[in-house]
This record gives sequence, C-alpha cells and structure tokens, in this order.
Amino acid sequence: MQLSSVGGRLAVVVMVGVVAAACGAGPSTRPDVAVEGGSTGGAVPSSDSAPADAEPLPLEAPITDLNWSDCTARTTGSYGVVAAAGVVVDCATFAAPIDRNVASDGTFELSAVRVRLSSTPADAVPLVYTSGTDRPSAADIAAIAAQPDSSLLATHPIVGVDRRGIGNSAPFDCYSGLSSTRDALFDLGQFSPGTDPADRVATLARDATIACTDFLLPEALIFATTNSADDLEALREAWGVRALSLLGSGNGALVALAYTAAYGDHVARLVLDSPTSVVTDAVSSAEQTVRGEEAALTAFSTRCAAIGCSLGADPRASVVELFRRADAGELAPLSGATVREAVVHLLSYPSSGDSAALIRTASDTVAGALAGNIAALDDTVNLVRSFTETDGHFVSVCTDGQQWPAPDRVRELQSSWAGQYPAFGATAALDLLTCSAWPATTPPPVPSTIGVPVLVLSGTADAITGTEPLPAVTGALGAAGAATTTVTWDGIGHPVTVGSGCGRSAVGSYLASGDLPGGGNACPA
Repeated sequence: MQLSSVGGRLAVVVMVGVVAAACGAGPSTRPDVAVEGGSTGGAVPSSDSAPADAEPLPLEAPITDLNWSDCTARTTGSYGVVAAAGVVVDCATFAAPIDRNVASDGTFELSAVRVRLSSTPADAVPLVYTSGTDRPSAADIAAIAAQPDSSLLATHPIVGVDRRGIGNSAPFDCYSGLSSTRDALFDLGQFSPGTDPADRVATLARDATIACTDFLLPEALIFATTNSADDLEALREAWGVRALSLLGSGNGALVALAYTAAYGDHVARLVLDSPTSVVTDAVSSAEQTVRGEEAALTAFSTRCAAIGCSLGADPRASVVELFRRADAGELAPLSGATVREAVVHLLSYPSSGDSAALIRTASDTVAGALAGNIAALDDTVNLVRSFTETDGHFVSVCTDGQQWPAPDRVRELQSSWAGQYPAFGATAALDLLTCSAWPATTPPPVPSTIGVPVLVLSGTADAITGTEPLPAVTGALGAAGAATTTVTWDGIGHPVTVGSGCGRSAVGSYLASGDLPGGGNACPA
C-alpha cells in the first residue's frame, strides 16, 4: 500500500500488513519511508480547552475499533519481559495526516499497541498512553503486561501510541544510511578521530542535521509535540468517540499537554506521569535530568547494599568504576555514553512488579561487566539502541528541545558538571551537542485552560525525568485553572504507572470517577 502526497510534498511508503506484523520491537522487515519535498510544520496550536467549570465528558468505548491482532509473545519477548497470566497484547496501525493544515499532504502510518486482560470487556473504555521520545510507548506497554497487578486492565485496556518514526510507527531514513555517523553520534564521538570531544560531537551532529534537514525540509519540523498531538486526534477520529482519556509519561506528558491545548474539548481524563519540564531551555532540562540520574543511582546504591546485592557495600562506587573503564576504552566497542544509557535503563525499566528484582538485575549486570563478562551489559546496550538510535528519535528530540548550546558552552558545562554530578554530568553536557545544529523551533504548547482535574504521578528515584520538573508542571496546570493531585511513589523506576501497582490503582480510581484522590497520596516502594 502506498500512502503518498500531492504536489511533491512528503510521501510515506508503507506496507501496512508488514507494519502490523512487526508490531513488536526488534528487527523489522518493513520498507523504508520515502520523503520528498514538503511544507513547514510544528506550529503551536491555539488553546481550545473546555471551560474549567464544565461537566466532565463521558467515557466512551471505540465505536469503530482498530484492526487488532494478538502480538503478546512477540512484543514482550522483544523487550525482555514475560506477560503475566491472562494478559494479552494486541497490535494495530492507523493513519494520521502528515499535516492537518494541508489536506493534500498524505498520511503517516502509526503503531498502536494495546494491553488488556483476556477477560476485559470488549466495550471497555481505553486509556491512551504516550511516552513521547523517552522510549517507544510499546516498550512500556510490554512492561505493564509483565506486572502481576492487573486490576486496572480489567476495566481499562491501555493503548500505547508510538511517536512518528519511533518504535513501530512507520520509519523514515534521513541519516541512518550514514552508519558511521549514526553509530559515532550514539557513542558521542568517543571512537572518532580528533582530540576535542565537543568538536567531534558537534561535527557529527552537523552532518546528521544536514542530512536530515536536506532530506525532510521543508517538512523537517512535522515531528514536534504538536504533530504528535494531532496524531492522537487522528486516533480519536478513527475510534469515532467524543473524547480521549490520556496518560502521558515523561516527554509524553508534553504531548498530552499539547493535545489538551489544541483539543481540550476532546479530553475526558488527563494523567501526567513523571512529567518532564514545561517550556525550558535545553541546558536547564538536561541538568534536571542529570540530577535525577544521580539521585536514582544513589537510591539504587542504598537499597542494593541493604539487600546484600552482588556489588557489595558500595554499589555506587562500582557503577562509577564501570563508567571509568568505559570512558577509558576498556569496554570497547561499548562507549562511556552507551554504558551510561544502559545503566539508566536498568534503573528505570521495571521488568516485573518486584523492585528487588530490578535492583538485582542492575547489580548483576554491572558486577558481571566489572568481572569481564559484558554479555548482559551488551544486551542492554543493544536494547537501548533499538529505542533511541533511529532517525525518528533524533529528529523528534531535536525538534522538542530549545536553545541548544554551542561547543564552548558545553566545554564549560563538562568541567562544572563533572564535579557536581560525577557519575553522569560530563557525558550529559556533551550529549547536548547532539542537537546543536538543529533549526530553532517553537516551544511545546501549554494549555491556557484545562477543563478536567489532572492526576499527576511522580517517583522519588526517577532516572529519566527526576522530580525537579514537578513544581513547574503543577504550576502550569494551576495557572490553567486545573485542580491537581500528586501521587508520589517511593520506588526506583520510570514511569510510576509501569512500576507501581498502587500508582495504577490511583489511575483506575480517577478514570472511574473523574475525581482526584484525597489525602495520603503516597505509594510505597
């Protein structure tokens, strides 16, 4: 099937049957997406939210559902988890306009992955989930499928939507053909020629940006949060329902807010789980994240030592030693950047409902690598690469960011952050150069009015977003007239909905009543 545009605009070539068959992660036989010409995109939509005192919209099951097919084993196997008893994962695709402002622009094929119980009623109202650019939504759907507490799924299947070019949504190829650039950029230039790391990464970033903007322009900016919000609206239209119940985690919270800004009269429930910061510059956002990484590593170390894990009395020192060896090239071809990404994944992706299992898996992976067995670490690196080493991820992350710093500023940050944040700081600063050549974009929109109460979830040891963005997010919600309640989880991982049965219970109660929970909003580890 060919989905094409008119007049030389962006064209997407997709074999829908192949995409649906490849709904799990991992190697895919799907054809590439061909891109030609185009129009500008990414404009901030005006707020169209319902009045703050409006009656909550009724929850509706899809009138016309997607063409789902069972993909339980393929999806959970691809992400290294095992589905709990009675849990079913289904895959489907749907088409969304490339640019809703240009009717002739064609459509983009997007992936949807649904998790439910075999006993979940066919007319149950779905909860739409997006993780944005943090990792494919399908990865979190797989992790939810592995959790033993499935009470939420008994009444509300969760439908994850991958952002454009991420996960199993139709891919496009703007610089992956430059394999040396792609791999070197992921490694932050560690094994590239040259003596100055900032110069190496800046050069790689420039080459990737030129390749992608030449390939996509003038449609390089149609991968913004506003476009992702439009894609959710396409799903609502495909279902034929009046409103969606949305859960956005991390970067996906920005997508959920962008949807509320543009389509507020189509929002029945809104949950923001471990949200990233709203409208901030790239340096501030990166520093918030790196503080979260350091805090998560400290929490891991404390709990790891407490349960007698394989890293002994000082697990943090062992992790830092692993980073030192990677930075020195002793774990080549694994770079310092990729090893850090792997550790962040181990500290943030719960593969079961047992928090001790997460700690032991991370501990054993690091201990094995320090002892010379890097097989488990290498597997984790490869999984993280499948999440983030795609052209869609590169373009979306760069489009979302604001005020990317130049090499001189990054060198300053490397020096200062190396002391302030010894495990992750210097590498986090260098990573800012990945998007340094990307065209300036409009900040993601924040709704001026929100017509539903908003449930916010936050973890105390979150290596993806940390906790610092929370006050700015709740402040923006309050300024939009929304009532909010925050439920705090004391566990290690991201997001709360995946890692905490207590958090999922809070979401289920909110979906059922539309009312926010009162008092005592804490979830144990």
